[in-house]
Amino acid sequence: QVQLVESGGGLVQAGGSLRLSCAASGRTFSNDPMGWFRRAPGKEREFVAAISRSSITYYSDSVKGRFTVSRDNAKNTVSLQMNSLKPEDTAVYYCTFTNSLNVKVSLGYWGQGTQVTVSS
Repeated sequence: QVQLVESGGGLVQAGGSLRLSCAASGRTFSNDPMGWFRRAPGKEREFVAAISRSSITYYSDSVKGRFTVSRDNAKNTVSLQMNSLKPEDTAVYYCTFTNSLNVKVSLGYWGQGTQVTVSS
């Protein structure tokens, strides 16, 4: 049974930082790319960042240069360091296993998400 548990969200002022973590189980973690997506109020869930099995990273244009994704295969965790946060980063953030052929596509496993709220 695949489980994804996100943590680390919260309320932060614009310009601040947060670090999200995701603990994964139920699949061979090191075999899969991992990704972060987010859903803002009234919007569709969108891709934020991904990291391949070999730790090559990918980012959406909106977060490039501000967010950093990393993984720890020994601990089955993936993290998202978010710096220079903006109010438009406010959303529920989800981690997921992603497709090896297209790391920006989820395999369909989702956790409960963690809320990030950035005040202006």
